[in-house]
Amino acid sequence: MCQFIAECRNCHLFIHKLIISYLAASGAFFCAVLPKVDGVWRLAEKSRMDCVPVLAPDGELRIVEFRNLVQGDSVVLGRTDDGSEGILMHTEGFSAGGKSAEAFAFRTGRSRETAFTRDYDALAGLLRHEKEHGNVVWVLGPACSFDASAKAAMQALIENGYAHGLLAGNALATHDLEGSLLHTALGQDIYTQESRPNGHYHHIDVINAARAAGSIPAFIEQNGIRDGIMHACVAHGVPYVLAGSIRDDGPLPGVYGDVYAAQNAMRELVQQATTVICVATQLHTIATGNMTPSYCVRGGRVRPVYLYCVDVSEFVTNKLRDRGSLSSVPIVANAQDFLCRVAAGLGLPVAEKYDKINR
Repeated sequence: MCQFIAECRNCHLFIHKLIISYLAASGAFFCAVLPKVDGVWRLAEKSRMDCVPVLAPDGELRIVEFRNLVQGDSVVLGRTDDGSEGILMHTEGFSAGGKSAEAFAFRTGRSRETAFTRDYDALAGLLRHEKEHGNVVWVLGPACSFDASAKAAMQALIENGYAHGLLAGNALATHDLEGSLLHTALGQDIYTQESRPNGHYHHIDVINAARAAGSIPAFIEQNGIRDGIMHACVAHGVPYVLAGSIRDDGPLPGVYGDVYAAQNAMRELVQQATTVICVATQLHTIATGNMTPSYCVRGGRVRPVYLYCVDVSEFVTNKLRDRGSLSSVPIVANAQDFLCRVAAGLGLPVAEKYDKINR
């Protein structure tokens, strides 16, 4: 877990040169998630959880997965974060303060009973800002492609510049392409919910055709697909990383089968992100949360990285925080309602019907 690691002039920072590659030294500091910068402290600009700070020859503090450590790396040693060993962590770097004076209050947690209107309004404002000044990475589960309105809303978000990267698995891409080609997801019509004859073959047929085409862009072109999440990413040059799982069908071409290669590719997109929005995908959400720092450096300034976790299950939104992503904003909602409401809040035409019904 790593957000801000620092080296102090007035205290001794212990450095150990590795003798064996891929093996962290005993007593190595594994990074935590919350930052501080204070004059003489040196900032680790690209941080993440459960990694090791390495002092590079040029003086940069690199945050390295310990599987990527090599012989001769100078790793930081220490298990305290109060500055006594040259490592300092500040837990209120972006805190607005002003805590309630009440010792007891109802509904201080976040659940299906929480009033989320303010969160949706804040997210709409954030996305308008990030469209021009930031980088928004979406992490999507297959439920985002199971409904025609959700697909259309996410497509509109991509087409209108509110997405700069996509992290997902084989299933999201497969069922999105199935919906665009056959108007089904796992054989069920994405609007009427009616099961089509032999519909349970549809996703297999799509995967097979995509593998024959050689790539997702080639499949889209060959089949004349003109809508959907994957089409929007390809058409607008939005990079995506599809990470495979042990139970994947196929998979589609371009899906990472090597979990560490997938993690490296995911981290490349996450390192560029200033906002990360995870929707209806527990394992991808936790994986992404573990590599998402609470801050980033842009234009020489330190700013927060916003992390949203959206799921219909309170267990999922709470589990992300239990796994160390303490700065995440949980929203309890299903994928369709969330995506359509976000699109409506941004005034996208595809969401007009939803907006009229729900406002």
